[in-house]
Amino acid sequence: MGSFDMDDRKNYVSSNFECAMKTEIGIGLTGFGIFFSVLGVMFFFDKGLLAMGNILFLSGVMLTIGLKSTMQFFMKRQNYKGTMAFGLGFFLVLFGWPIMGMILESYGFIMLFRGFWPTLSVFVQRIPIVGWVFQLPFVTSVTILGALNFIFKFNKHSFS
Repeated sequence: MGSFDMDDRKNYVSSNFECAMKTEIGIGLTGFGIFFSVLGVMFFFDKGLLAMGNILFLSGVMLTIGLKSTMQFFMKRQNYKGTMAFGLGFFLVLFGWPIMGMILESYGFIMLFRGFWPTLSVFVQRIPIVGWVFQLPFVTSVTILGALNFIFKFNKHSFS
């Protein structure tokens, strides 16, 4: 076995630092992407803001989890529908059809992250001050999370 000299330690610390910086920059870009997308919707589907939000979001995801993991996620067999809808919506926004593009992107986003919605539902219900509101039966059945749960239960038994 060789010794762990000073140059090896510097390279190890440097590579960990670079990886952490890429992740932090990726999270920041993802956040700015979401911010610009929300701003674009608030300003009546402004094409420029929506396109910038899309580009920042995708580049942030790629920096956060890595290019290989991003490609593997989007190319999974069960994610093809969501990937196609999100990609087509992305290009529709870039080419000047922001409303139709955002509708397709939203559908694609929901389909891509459909496995994450139950986790999000549990997280929202455990928020200290307002979580109890989301635990009420009426709210659970009416909220978007309840609607998404109904849709995905319905889709499992239909055309898939």
